[in-house]
Parts: sequence; C-alpha cells; structure tokens
Amino acid sequence: MKRILVIGAGGFIGGFIAAEGLRRGMDVWVGVRASTSMRYLEDPRLHRIVLDYDDPASMRSAFSAALPDGARWDYVIHNLGATKCTHFSDFNRINYDYLRSVAEALKDSDKVPDKFLLMSSLSALGPGDERHYAPLDDSAPARPNTRYGLSKIKAEQYIQYSAGIPYVIFRATGVYGPHEQDYLMMIKSIDSHWDFGVGFRKQMLTFIYVDDLVGAMYDALASDKTVNKRYIISEPQAYTQRQFRAIVAKALGGRFVIPVRLPMWMVYIASVVAEKIGVLRGKPSTLNRDKYKIMKQRNWTCDVTPAQRDFGFTVAFPLERGVEETVKAYRAEKSYSE
Repeated sequence: MKRILVIGAGGFIGGFIAAEGLRRGMDVWVGVRASTSMRYLEDPRLHRIVLDYDDPASMRSAFSAALPDGARWDYVIHNLGATKCTHFSDFNRINYDYLRSVAEALKDSDKVPDKFLLMSSLSALGPGDERHYAPLDDSAPARPNTRYGLSKIKAEQYIQYSAGIPYVIFRATGVYGPHEQDYLMMIKSIDSHWDFGVGFRKQMLTFIYVDDLVGAMYDALASDKTVNKRYIISEPQAYTQRQFRAIVAKALGGRFVIPVRLPMWMVYIASVVAEKIGVLRGKPSTLNRDKYKIMKQRNWTCDVTPAQRDFGFTVAFPLERGVEETVKAYRAEKSYSE
C-alpha cells in the first residue's frame, strides 16, 4: 500500500485528492491547520496531521511524530496555496515561504518522498500569444505579470533548483467543480439571467474539472517518466465566453441569458475599489488588480501533449459534462441551504 501525504488538504481541491487516494487503495494522510474545516475530510480512514506553517520547528516535530523512524510517505502532494489575498505580500508568504518550510521540514525529519507534486498555476507562465493565439506550452520562458503568478514561479524555482527533492510540477488552468467558489459566481450570475464578460477582443478560455485534475496527479505520481518535470494541465479544447455561457445556460435548463460586455477600463476601476474595500474589511476580494490582469489576458489555450505522452493524460469531463456535474452540486447545495 502506497502512503501519501496531502499538504493543504482542507481546500477546494484537497478533499478530492484525499478521496481519490482512498479510492486507489492508498494510505492517505492529510496535512491541515488546527483551524481547518474537516467537512470534506470526514472519512475515518484518513490520518490527520496538524501543521503550523509559520513554525518550521513544529512541522518537523509533527512529521517525525507521525511515522516511526525509517518510515516515510511515498508521495507528497503540496496543494497549499492562496489565489487571493488582502495584502500582496501574503502571496509570497503562503505560496513560497510555506512551501520552502514544508520541504525543509520533510528533509530535516528524514521524510523525503519518492515524488513531491507541487500544484502551481498557469499564471506562473504569464500572458501568452495574443496575436496568433498559439497554445501556451512549457518551452516558453515564464513571464508572470501578477503577484500571484510571481509567487508561483518562485515556488517552482525553489523546488527545481534548491529543494533537493524529486518533484513533479503541475501548472493547472482554471479548476472548477463542486465546492469551488469563483466559477460558481459565474454560474449563479447566469442562473440569474446575466452573463458579464470583460473586454471586446477575442478571448479563449480553458478549464479543468477537478476530478480530471486529481486523476492526473495520481497518474503522474505513478509514472516513471515524470520525475523532475513540469506539466500544463487543462482540457485540450479552448472556449469563448459565448460558448461557456451557452453550456452553463443549457445545464441550468435552457436559461434565457442577457450578455453584458464591460470595457477593461471599467473593470480596472472596479478592481481597485473592490481591493481597497477588501483591505478595509480585512478580507480578500475576489476582484482585485491581480485578478484584473488575469481577466485581461486573452489567450488561455494550452498544449498538454507532454502530459498525454508521459502519463496518458485524458479528460473524462469536457466542459459540458463538468458543468452539468457542477450545476447539479450547486442545485443540491442551494436546496439544502433553503
């Protein structure tokens, strides 16, 4: 039985990672904060490790106490990260400093795994070709233009050049599915008959359903071709905002939707105001200057050939099926709350 540790298991994706590990017959451990909700981690077969990411010494002790001397995890998935923060400096602290502390604690406690999978982001690459719309691929130099993307490329470079741990890096496009909140906002808007798009230039969007992403993680960990490599993970097909709207409206039962296009200057002003309100309230805003740059990017088309070649990456949930599952979960949650 393979033993796996999921760092940052309490987030949207974390519960799916843990459940898939159990489904594959693994001994699954979940690393969480003391304050983390265990709503999606209730299976009694899961082993919990409470981690204080701000205290490297306590993490070393937690890792050492979790397993006897000489024992270790075969795999570690580092799913810990922040996609929005009240203060931009928090991106560096959470996405880079915490990663470094986890890696050093694993080494200091003699628990270095066979493979360490880092969940990064397509934002680590930065803007792609917006003239010919050539797909993003890992051969291009990284040029992140957001604080979030900068923190992710910094984390990648630490794992690649300084950590001394066998790694796999996933640069995932937008992840959606049950329990995710940002795409849920878009679904709720369309459910209310409104679809707000940004900018007037052509934009190509890509998505990955959470089950496809998680399945790819385990397939990559099991392959002997993935050590010390990075992969873009996305559904191979790209979609326009109009196509996305039509798919969601259909899943909602054929909703009549009014499309509204907002100019980028208006979105920028709104992002600045929303960000400042978030700072005053002490809560991160979904709309901020970092998010504005991501929304402004026109080309999210992806080349996933390396993942297909090295570990047989396929998509079981193209957007239409994935949205159907997401809407089903949204309606169930809506009925429960009512």
